[in-house]
Amino acid sequence: MIRNLVNLKKKFDLFVDKWQPKVIAEMNDVQFKLVRVEGEFLWHQHADTDEAFLVIEGELEIDLPNQTVRLGEGEMFVVPKGVEHRPRAVTEAKIMLVEPRGVVNTGDIANEGSAPNDVWI
Repeated sequence: MIRNLVNLKKKFDLFVDKWQPKVIAEMNDVQFKLVRVEGEFLWHQHADTDEAFLVIEGELEIDLPNQTVRLGEGEMFVVPKGVEHRPRAVTEAKIMLVEPRGVVNTGDIANEGSAPNDVWI
């Protein structure tokens, strides 16, 4: 199936669960994922890949070991591979993640917060 045009607003309307990324597109081995976030996620890292966060709506904070990065709508930040981080949002934010196919959202920690991979909407 060829998937070309993607309407982010319509895709966000298809789900309400938090911290459960949904794949909306793929380019080569890189996936574009939408996720609704609210509250704090867990500290984690991705040993083998960078992770890009793009805020579509709302505000997101990403705690790093020695600083906190604050992102508003339309802003993006790339967490380098191997850097421990914790995303959080005081109120719901809508985020796009860009990362290689197969990346587990909890990084090197498998637990109840681990979302299933390759869930397309």
